[in-house]
Amino acid sequence: MASQTQGIQQLLQAEKKAAEKVAEARKRKAKRLKQAKEEATQEIEKFRSEREAAFREYEQRHMGSRDDVAVRIENETRARLDAMNKSVAAAKDKVIADLLERVICDVKPQLHKNLRLNKA
Repeated sequence: MASQTQGIQQLLQAEKKAAEKVAEARKRKAKRLKQAKEEATQEIEKFRSEREAAFREYEQRHMGSRDDVAVRIENETRARLDAMNKSVAAAKDKVIADLLERVICDVKPQLHKNLRLNKA
């Protein structure tokens, strides 16, 4: 009976060692996954920064800086506003005269053509 107890003890110890090895393997796996995730994140950030730098270079080469674009838009807007103001100043008197002509009507009172007067 002592040999059975000893055999059971050995099985329990073997089972305990196996459980420890499985737990250790799970920890190593989790550690490797965490490390792989960190490496992937670093690679993504590196790739993103490279692509952003390339885009900024492309933008600078083809469009100029954003300040240049803003200045160009400001100049175009100012030129358009000046042209509109000149157009308004040139046509202002004519438009006012036309409006006054249409608003001020010379009303000539006359009887309606269908009116019948009874002569009694």
